[in-house]
Amino acid sequence: MTPTPSPTPVAKAPKANTKGRVIFASLIGTTIEFYDFYAYATASVLVFPTLFFPNATNINAILSSFAIFGVAFFARPLGSILFGHFGDKFGRKGTLVASLLTMGIATFLIGFLPAATGGFVVLAPLMLVILRFCQGLALGGEWSGAALLATENAPEGKRAIWGTFPQLGAPIGFIISNLIFVGLQLGLTPEQFQAWGWRVPFIISAVLVAVGLYIRLKLVESISFQNVVKEEKVAKLPLAVTFKYHWRPVLAGTFIMLATYVLFYLMTSFTLTYGTAPATAEAAAAAAAKAHKAFDAASFVPGLGIARTQFQWMLILGVVFFGIFTVVSGPLAEKFGRRKFLLWVSGGILVFGLAWTLMFGPGTGAAMVGLIVGFTLMGLTFGPMAAILPELFPANVRYTGSAIAYNLSSVIGAAPASFVAIALWQVGGGSTMWVGIYLAIAAVLTIVALLLTRETSNVDFENNVA
Repeated sequence: MTPTPSPTPVAKAPKANTKGRVIFASLIGTTIEFYDFYAYATASVLVFPTLFFPNATNINAILSSFAIFGVAFFARPLGSILFGHFGDKFGRKGTLVASLLTMGIATFLIGFLPAATGGFVVLAPLMLVILRFCQGLALGGEWSGAALLATENAPEGKRAIWGTFPQLGAPIGFIISNLIFVGLQLGLTPEQFQAWGWRVPFIISAVLVAVGLYIRLKLVESISFQNVVKEEKVAKLPLAVTFKYHWRPVLAGTFIMLATYVLFYLMTSFTLTYGTAPATAEAAAAAAAKAHKAFDAASFVPGLGIARTQFQWMLILGVVFFGIFTVVSGPLAEKFGRRKFLLWVSGGILVFGLAWTLMFGPGTGAAMVGLIVGFTLMGLTFGPMAAILPELFPANVRYTGSAIAYNLSSVIGAAPASFVAIALWQVGGGSTMWVGIYLAIAAVLTIVALLLTRETSNVDFENNVA
């Protein structure tokens, strides 16, 4: 009697994350990361100039504060290399947990820094620089990991839509951070806020980090990375492979992201400084006297003179449009293609830059219109980035490639944006015409990069292994 052959074992399908898990893990992670980042950005305008640079003039204290703000952007490429290496070699999950922990610890410790007085005149700003560097290091790896978490788990034809999940963390994190700062300013006296109130947003970030860690620890690796491991195509040195074989996509991605970065930091950090700066020398002198500081008439530059709390509410409203149009951008980028859609949006940013002085003329009405238009464009340009940048690279160097492009762009786009804008505003004697031209130039460079880049929506994302 012929023995019955044993049935051929059926290969197990690779594990996959559920849609809900992907949404929450990518969204909450970037929400926490951007919340931490914005808490610093807000404090760098509201508190840090006087807290860490008490002996400088108003404008120099602000410039010094923004200079430390920019330290993180130079740390971000290092973070992209570090976290990209581990993300491409050992997996996305563990790397995402590590980036979140790094950002969370650094932000928590900022809440306990001493003021630059007595024996801490030099040490306090130095500690701030170190912790700011750690924030940048973490953010350098966080965004790409979250973008890959969303896009590598997306169904076919929906990568740009799912890619908006982590992008939504930017407006949500901004709104939460600013609501907390506004609430503290309304509930505390100026002396209480300056003494200890500003520390609260940094310290309570520990709770958000704990929630983010809980969700991310439940993830499984994406099918794309499982395929890389299965085919034994894991890169031993992802950085070397990226720059040897994929330097052109790195360069293209860097400039594709440029206008987005410049626009965002002009809309947040710069407008908060410009919008709340006194409109007249008399008002500036009165503010200096209230703060018990000497008024330097020679360095005075007029702004819009809007009350700080009022302008923060205006920013929050503007960022609501940022969130709405981030969601809107996903389906549009799927329908028209990433390249074509972003070309139109970048053209809109170019026009917006040229019309900057009209958008941000005297009065709250004009400023509100400028914020709504700027943040609408921000949502439309930022949303598709989580799809187009990863799509430029094969799966085995996707984390490294997309992270380096995203963070190199932060060095040339985000890091100098606030500093350059303030300097241009000062040189212009209160006029922001050159600030707008600066944004328009960034938009032109992005348009050129897009024109030189192929459409990426049709790549075989899951099985694309170099």
